[in-house]
Amino acid sequence: MKTSRPTHRVLFTDLWLIEGAKRSAPRCKTVIWAACLPRPCFPPLARPLAAMRVRKPARRRSAGVIGLFGLPMMDRYLLQLMAPPMAGALGVVLIALLLERILRLFTLLASSSARFELIIDLVGNLVPHYLGLALPAAFFISVFLVIARLGDNNEVDALLASGVSIARLTVPFVAVGAVLTLFSVVLFGFIQPYGRYGYNFDLNEALNSGWDARVQPRTFIDPGHGITLSADKVDPTGRRLEGVFLRRTLQPGIEEVITAGSGVLVPTQGGKQLTLTLENAQQYRERPDREPVVGGFDQLTVEQSFDVDAPPFRARGGAQRELTLTELRREMKTAPPEARREAASEFYARMVRSISLPLLPLLAIPLGMAAKRGRRGPGIVIAAIVLLLYQHSIQLGQGFADDGMASPFIAVWSPFVLFAALCMWLFASSQRRPGETPFNFIVDALGDGIDSLVKRFRHRQPEPA
Repeated sequence: MKTSRPTHRVLFTDLWLIEGAKRSAPRCKTVIWAACLPRPCFPPLARPLAAMRVRKPARRRSAGVIGLFGLPMMDRYLLQLMAPPMAGALGVVLIALLLERILRLFTLLASSSARFELIIDLVGNLVPHYLGLALPAAFFISVFLVIARLGDNNEVDALLASGVSIARLTVPFVAVGAVLTLFSVVLFGFIQPYGRYGYNFDLNEALNSGWDARVQPRTFIDPGHGITLSADKVDPTGRRLEGVFLRRTLQPGIEEVITAGSGVLVPTQGGKQLTLTLENAQQYRERPDREPVVGGFDQLTVEQSFDVDAPPFRARGGAQRELTLTELRREMKTAPPEARREAASEFYARMVRSISLPLLPLLAIPLGMAAKRGRRGPGIVIAAIVLLLYQHSIQLGQGFADDGMASPFIAVWSPFVLFAALCMWLFASSQRRPGETPFNFIVDALGDGIDSLVKRFRHRQPEPA
């Protein structure tokens, strides 16, 4: 009996309607199972299945924002799957980084009387910096999770069986990476420099202004005019001190160090003059080309003016990271050789970080397809290691360029070339055998190790009474 060859083409329209909104699993399984069988096996279904194979569904356009661009249905579906995990990952990573910085700022500003609003301003100025760090991680995680989810639901197999290649599956993700590249150029090149200068400006104000002549224990205070004051123990008022240390510059080349068992600190003259009365004091004064003077006093009074307001902060541009891309480009042409190298390495590093985003799907898709059901952790661990090595290699190249050990162009762009080659190699290997990558044995080994650790932990847990 003559039979026709089985056809494995399944319409993505039906799969999208089934897997998308209504989740009609029985119908999906029936369509895939029936479409993959020879036509004579089910004569009543032969004509409908043949119609399904040749019918071209009308192109439906969404009324939403994505639909305005006329994207194909598959691209809209993939982007809808990617949006929630990307927003969630971006929010989680950004909040975690900002909380860590807030804790460090509280520790740094504990000895000052900085307002809480000033700390909020400091953190707000750092949002562009941490957004630049969180964006690549969130983008990679979202693409990885989308591909892993499609693999768990057998949607990748259905797409491949319907004639959709892995390269076509990558197109919407690479397009998103290109859009993020444009956003990153603006973020790294123009927003971050102003945010970093604003952070340094507010930090200078928080550290050097608003001192109310009260000392925190075991903290070095800089009231200005070359004075450094510290005490081992301080009473609740912050004015009675024990274990006092005072260092001040009297004239250029003449420094004085005073230690005392106890002392009382009193501000006078409208809060701009200090009177420090010390008991059991030891004085050491160093003078150029002369013997130092050492003396002891039962009681010693020191009067010194101090600054209530912060000293004027420098103009923007004191550091290369505070310059925009156009200003860095100008520095590369007109600055001295050392500053020219630093400007070039900073310029190239920002450009490399921006244009690396379209390469992330080429790394995330092979690792996502290699992730087996419920075993996504090893793939994320491998990707995190690769991305960290890439980030640190860029910083290492910047250091070599700043020290004059290598050309800025070669030192910064070499890690990008290696990273791009790795991503393209993994992506090409996944096209030959979907789900198989050179990292599969590492993924499997990590997955087995994690599973064994989880089993041992569960086995050692005491049973409830």
